[in-house]
Amino acid sequence: QVQLVESGGGLVQAGGSLRLSCAASGRTFSAYVMGWFRQAPGKEREFVASIVWSGGMTYYADSVKGRFTISRDNAKNTVYLQMNSLKPEDTAVYSCAARKLMSNAYDYWGQGTQVTVSS
Repeated sequence: QVQLVESGGGLVQAGGSLRLSCAASGRTFSAYVMGWFRQAPGKEREFVASIVWSGGMTYYADSVKGRFTISRDNAKNTVYLQMNSLKPEDTAVYSCAARKLMSNAYDYWGQGTQVTVSS
């Protein structure tokens, strides 16, 4: 059974940093794309970043380019989201997700972790 478990959220002041982790288990993810999404209160869920597990190609939303970095640790089966220069508008629940490389739909989702950025 596939499990994605996020951790690392919390409260930080504007300009600060946080690193989110997503521990993946239950299958081999070498043919998968891992993504981070976020949802703020009253807003739709939005794409933040993704990484192709095998090969490491990365993609970012324009709103986080230059501030966030997605990476993975194959040995730990974990995906990270390093978030720097945080802004109050980055406040949201951040969720990790996984989809097959040739699919458009994310099949697996974590429970999410709250990130709150104070001004």
